[in-house]
Amino acid sequence: MSKTFQPDKSAVKMGSVVQVFALALVIAALSEWMGPLPIELGIGKVVLLPMIWALLIGLVLGLLHQRLPRPVKLDLHGQHFAAAVLSCALFLFIAKLGLLVGGSLPQLSKVGWALALQELGNLIGCILLGMPVALLLGIKREAIGATFSIGREPGLAIVGERFGMDSPEGRGVLAEYITGTLIGAIFISLLAGLVTSLNIFHPFALAMGAGVGSGSMTAAAVGAVAAQHPEMADQIATYAAAANLIATTLGTYLTLFISLPLAVRAYRWLEPILGRNRKAVAIDNGAAQQPADEVHTPYLKLGMRLLSWVMGGLTVLIANRVGHGIPMLDALPGVAIMIGVVLVGDLIYLGTRRKLPAVCWISFVAMAMTFPSTPYAAEVAALTGKVNFFAMITTMLTFAGLSLAKDIPAFRRLGWRIVVVSLLANAGVFLAAAAIAQFFVGSL
Repeated sequence: MSKTFQPDKSAVKMGSVVQVFALALVIAALSEWMGPLPIELGIGKVVLLPMIWALLIGLVLGLLHQRLPRPVKLDLHGQHFAAAVLSCALFLFIAKLGLLVGGSLPQLSKVGWALALQELGNLIGCILLGMPVALLLGIKREAIGATFSIGREPGLAIVGERFGMDSPEGRGVLAEYITGTLIGAIFISLLAGLVTSLNIFHPFALAMGAGVGSGSMTAAAVGAVAAQHPEMADQIATYAAAANLIATTLGTYLTLFISLPLAVRAYRWLEPILGRNRKAVAIDNGAAQQPADEVHTPYLKLGMRLLSWVMGGLTVLIANRVGHGIPMLDALPGVAIMIGVVLVGDLIYLGTRRKLPAVCWISFVAMAMTFPSTPYAAEVAALTGKVNFFAMITTMLTFAGLSLAKDIPAFRRLGWRIVVVSLLANAGVFLAAAAIAQFFVGSL
């Protein structure tokens, strides 16, 4: 994997810790207070949800940090700490989804084939939509790395091991990673909202399409779909969680053995046809321009991770109160349960020597707690049900927004062509998975 994305084990600045958590509390509350803003587009509509406000406010604070007063002057250290907190805070969202899935396993079994086969959409959708456009735009082997997956951390590792991160394929997957990190959640939210408004797909099919294997993108897509079908919100989150779990566990292996070889073959077949007369465009990852004293995302030890979960939980409680009118004391037991689930899952992850991703263990623990045969499952479900998952999404994307500005320089170096290809790959994953799921759930 590229050195840029390795966690830095340097000490965390306490000033950044206090600032990021304080800003997150304010931004989440403000975003929920602002509420959703629907925008009609003729054929459909998009909805700017509180989570989008949270992303944008955090991004603006980072971009304008040199012009802002010290309390809101979010420098690079603060932005990188926010990125580290985001990785931890997303575990709370995964726990919430797992708690929803556990009680719905009998219902999910009825659409088992849809959940299994929609993952094929994740594998081929990005290639079908992204690869031809990449070649038409003059992008060469970078197209393989940019279109074989949505380019999260497993994709970086796979390409880095196979081709090396300094290869054209490595530059392509790095471009996809940066694009997805910076604007992936905003893009997928707007796309999911628009597609939902067209009434082409069943909400459950869209929910399964939202489970792309990226926590922030899944959260954004689920929020956009559920916002237009609030009566199905919990079921939409449940189907998305199940699909996301499959993408997280099996998706990495399917990407390695199916998607990447398929992307290589597609490039070899299509490039002589679509790219023959196209002038090659080089994609620069900017590695040579990085300063020697570049700030990296810090590694958070267990104590700091626990603090991140607690402060993330507090932010959820505030967003839950402001946006959904649920008293903080009423929702506190549910948030405490989720923090406990995350802690147990994280300890199991460490105890098993990291052989499975932490999100898998957290999901398994959460599902076990609300499985119908588990003692007190109904009570756990009732307590955690008081925590609205829209409030959780706003919280997660608040931390994402605070971390975004650090990636702007690299994003500018990518060029518009690779950004277009990356966004089309993300769209292809969502749309293809939803289309496959539609065959199985369209009659529900």
